[in-house]
Amino acid sequence: MGSRFVATTAATVLLLAMTAACGSGGGASGGDSGTIHVMVYGDATNKVEKQLVDTFNKTSPVKVVLDTVPGADYQQKLQTVINTPQAPDVFFNWGGGSIQPFVKADLLLPLDEFIAKDPGLKTNFLPSVFNSAVVDGKPYGVPMRGTQPVLLFHNKKVLADAGLTPPKTWDELLTTTKALKAKGITPIALGGADKWPTLMWFEYLYDRVAGPGLFQKAVEGDKAAWAGEDSRKALAALRELTDTGAFGTNFDSVKFTDGGSPALVAKGKAAFELMGSWYYSTQQDANPDFVKNGLGYTGFPSVTGGKGEATAVVGNTNNFYSVLKKTKHPEAAAAFLKLMYSDEFVKAQLAVGNLPTTTNTVNFLDTAASPEYSKYQFELVKAAPSFQLSWDQAYPPSAMTPLQTAIQQFFNGKLDADGFVKAMQALPTS
Repeated sequence: MGSRFVATTAATVLLLAMTAACGSGGGASGGDSGTIHVMVYGDATNKVEKQLVDTFNKTSPVKVVLDTVPGADYQQKLQTVINTPQAPDVFFNWGGGSIQPFVKADLLLPLDEFIAKDPGLKTNFLPSVFNSAVVDGKPYGVPMRGTQPVLLFHNKKVLADAGLTPPKTWDELLTTTKALKAKGITPIALGGADKWPTLMWFEYLYDRVAGPGLFQKAVEGDKAAWAGEDSRKALAALRELTDTGAFGTNFDSVKFTDGGSPALVAKGKAAFELMGSWYYSTQQDANPDFVKNGLGYTGFPSVTGGKGEATAVVGNTNNFYSVLKKTKHPEAAAAFLKLMYSDEFVKAQLAVGNLPTTTNTVNFLDTAASPEYSKYQFELVKAAPSFQLSWDQAYPPSAMTPLQTAIQQFFNGKLDADGFVKAMQALPTS
């Protein structure tokens, strides 16, 4: 879950304004001490990364030093050091827009040669995930940790008591929300005060209505994409949903991050919540009985006449390891990356609740914290014809605040469709 939040932290340090930090080197451009530094987001998952580092160091003459940075500080720390002598050799990121400025600044090593020598660095990962770290046609990252697709979660009892079933189409969702509202139940919980949960509704509606091409064009700088017919169809569908009162009246004062919106679903005050796959562990921590007896989950509804496929997903494809071009030990970095598709890696990640995106993950799903849930996610991602990276991660960090503001203002009625289109066209794409 933390890896979702840090990517939406304001990154205000401009790449071109970075200056070399003081102190001794030791990373990619520091003194060659026979080590490579791997910089990661600091959280509970670090125990897996430490395990893999220990495994690597048992046989490698070049040793890995794991540098963990607290999650709240990671994004700014990375941008501060990446163009200095203290830069790591390998670093944790989110692919997409999170590494685009570094590629543009020619700081990253394309992984073509690594893959030519070991095709498994590409073929052992699900394609829809691996491609999230491809920039300008070149691969710059190898997946690590686990995938985080966005699912439509629900309270089984609330739906059953109302004589309803999870909607498979957008029209069914509209009908279901009206029926729930008539019974005095908030149809859909939303942590609108956090802003980024609202974004998930836009990501899926645009994908279902227009297919993945519209957003891909937009994030590549085609401003006309936002003004087209499909964009306006998606906005009209969202407006129709909000106008039904699907989210209640105070969604902009409710947060996901403090447990507010998940509690509404767990307590039966709301029926649905659209959220990343970490929602399961969030509810498991706070409401284990509800998870055991009442939490359901499905994919996002299809849209009749839409260009997008009903099996496409949005969310966070994975986290990635990228390599600095100036590393003194590229061979060691390549050897370390090979561990990211090892059986040891897969089993260790599943044990902490992550779902790796390697092709051999399926062999170990029965060892997961919740085999049924892990199998559902794996099949969902495996079958997906496309996996759209969260918009606020596909765009560069400088776009995050204006993007989220426009999303929130359209949802609460402060922006009309023209205003939203104009705001999206103004987003920086590089």
